[in-house]
Amino acid sequence: MTQHTDITGVLLAGGQARRMGGGDKCLLPLAGETLLKRSVARAQPQVSRLLLNANGSHLRFSRTGLTVISDHYDDFRGPLAGIHAALAWMKDHQPQSDWLASFACDTPFFPEDLVEELSQAAHRDGSRLAVAHSQGRMHPIFALWHKSLLDDMGRTLSRGQVPRMQDWVNARAPSRVTFDNSHTDPFFNINTPQDLYSAEEELLGKLPEALKQGA
Repeated sequence: MTQHTDITGVLLAGGQARRMGGGDKCLLPLAGETLLKRSVARAQPQVSRLLLNANGSHLRFSRTGLTVISDHYDDFRGPLAGIHAALAWMKDHQPQSDWLASFACDTPFFPEDLVEELSQAAHRDGSRLAVAHSQGRMHPIFALWHKSLLDDMGRTLSRGQVPRMQDWVNARAPSRVTFDNSHTDPFFNINTPQDLYSAEEELLGKLPEALKQGA
C-alpha cells in the first residue's frame, strides 16, 4: 500500500441510509468493528490526510480524530456535494494537495491500492478525474478528483437539480481503472440489513453468492 503525500482523502458518510432505517450507516457494526473504522483503516494509509464528510452534529464522530466537514448546501444533494465540500476545504487548508481521493463508508472491501491505481491512470492519460470500475460498472464515489474541478462542481450544485453522479463524471472524460473481482466484488456496498449479513459472512470466511456476483 502506497501513501501519497500530495493527495487528500475524504470518506463520504453524508447519505440518508433510508434502506437501513435512517441514521448513520457508517456506525453500524460489522464483525466487531464499525463500517467507519474499517473504512478508515483502508483509506488512511493511502492518503496524506483523511477527512470525513458528514452532515449534522460533528460531535458523534469526535472519537475518530478525523476532520469532519459538512456539505455547503442545507438540502441533501448527494455525494457530489460531499466531494465539493472536501475540495473546498482542501483549497483553504491544504493547498499543497492537487488531488482528492474519495471513498464510501459502506463499502468495506474497497481496494487497498485504489489511490495508487487511480493516480497512475490519471497521470498516464493526462486527465483530471479517474474513476474505479468492476464487473463492467462504474463506481463514481471511488475516484480521484483534481482540484481544478472545484468551480465546475460548484456551478453544477448551485443549480439545485443535480444530475446523476455517473452522468456528471462521464461528461468529463475520466480515466477508468478496472479492479479485479475474481474472488469478490471489491465495491460490494451495504445498503440493506441483508447486505450487512453477507459482508459479515465474507469476513468470517464464507463467501455468499451476493458477493460473488457483486450484488
